[in-house]
Amino acid sequence: MTYVLIVLVIIALVFITYYNRLVKLRQTVRNAWSDIDVQLKRRHDLVPNLVETVKGYASHEQETLDAVIKARNSAISAAGPAEAAAAENQLSGALRQLFALSESYPQLRAVEGFTELQGSLKEIEEAVQNSRRYYNAVVRDYNTTIEQVPSNIVANAFRFQPEEFFELDSREERDVPKVDFGTSTD
Repeated sequence: MTYVLIVLVIIALVFITYYNRLVKLRQTVRNAWSDIDVQLKRRHDLVPNLVETVKGYASHEQETLDAVIKARNSAISAAGPAEAAAAENQLSGALRQLFALSESYPQLRAVEGFTELQGSLKEIEEAVQNSRRYYNAVVRDYNTTIEQVPSNIVANAFRFQPEEFFELDSREERDVPKVDFGTSTD
């Protein structure tokens, strides 16, 4: 009788330990996603200022400007890591087109506000990359714990679900957009 009670107490302690570990990992994943979300919001808030600055010098390039705004709006409304990654990839591509457009307008590159916005965007992109790496590492640890024995028993019993990674589609999109301040020696 006492052995059965001891075994039951040990099993209960194991369940509690694994349950608490899973809860802690899930909270860490949510916190890491929140960090990414903050960086993405900073990026999204910067885009209208960038577009307005370019608009003053290249207003006839409306198609490119509209593509940036449309991509930004899609990124803002994205839900979850997979959808956010796809939307952010679209926004990165649109921003690359915008910066490529700025190469055609030397007077734009000379505007201090534009270069400051480019610098801010570069800093934000680096922060997003760092946050993304941390988030994906935490998701990896959480998902691994859900699948490992004996924690998978607890995970299944309490319906812990795997989390999505925040992935980019291609190697090109993994790079920070190139910021060229147009320092030419002509």
